[in-house]
Amino acid sequence: MELFSEIYSCYYRVLRHLLSSQNPLTIKDIYNRICQEGFEESLLSIIPKLEDGTWNLFKKEGELYLSKLSPSFTTPLTDLEKSYLKALLSDPRMGLFLEPAQAEALNHMLVHVPPLWQQEQFCYYDRFADSDPYEDETYRHNFRLLLDAQKNRQYADIDYNSPKGNRVHHYYVPIRLEYSVKNDKFRLLALEHHSHKRQKPEILNIDRIASVRLTDKTLSPSVDINAIIQNSYYKEPLKLRIANKRNALERAMLHFANYEKNTVKIDENTYECLIYYNQNMETELLIEVLSFGPMLTVIGNEKFLDSLKRRLEKQRELSG
Repeated sequence: MELFSEIYSCYYRVLRHLLSSQNPLTIKDIYNRICQEGFEESLLSIIPKLEDGTWNLFKKEGELYLSKLSPSFTTPLTDLEKSYLKALLSDPRMGLFLEPAQAEALNHMLVHVPPLWQQEQFCYYDRFADSDPYEDETYRHNFRLLLDAQKNRQYADIDYNSPKGNRVHHYYVPIRLEYSVKNDKFRLLALEHHSHKRQKPEILNIDRIASVRLTDKTLSPSVDINAIIQNSYYKEPLKLRIANKRNALERAMLHFANYEKNTVKIDENTYECLIYYNQNMETELLIEVLSFGPMLTVIGNEKFLDSLKRRLEKQRELSG
């Protein structure tokens, strides 16, 4: 995992931008850049390695850090990177983010490159089988329109088939697209257009969306989308204690990557992670916590602990 977490993931992107800067940086500047472009828990991995010189990438002059790389440095793709990209292109979910012409051009560029892995090499034993139809053209068309609407804070006219079988027609502004590993499905967080109601995000399953039409109306720049999402969370987050054995910290960060969270180091081998969630996320989060393993301990909140105990009691009754 070292290779892909530090070279191909957010660590690589953040450090590339830091090293591209020819201006001296303070440790506060580096902190801010990491928080903006990575995850808060990225600080736990990146900052110590910069400060103790493990990653010998900066020259330190007093309190300032200067990049050791020249402004003209380039990073051509290695054979391994090309092979990695070729493998990603074989994932049907990639077609959601690329236009057909883009996918065709990339496949043409990598036509002679062997993929790093094949999709059939993976066996998913802990997720539902009814995945979203990623290769369906209607699904892809709707997904791309929603992605554009999210980027532009643009309202969309959406026809939606509710779980109860009702056809719902509303104007929504997409504010976030989320992926559930457990369900292998994408869902949309959206704000319904109301002039008098307090705005709160609604969750729509992408595969239940029948049609999408973009409108000319956009969400006011004064509306703070992140604040609306955060206001939907319970006041008290889920609190986890992680014993960093057998690479548990990295596995936990990947396992709960789709949640807003804050992680701090308690001692040499112990971390505390706060996960922010709301009622719509609760059941799935509960299942994911139970499936993680013994290196993780739930120490709060009381509501989540009660739900956890009831679920374990029910499982014991079913197995007994």
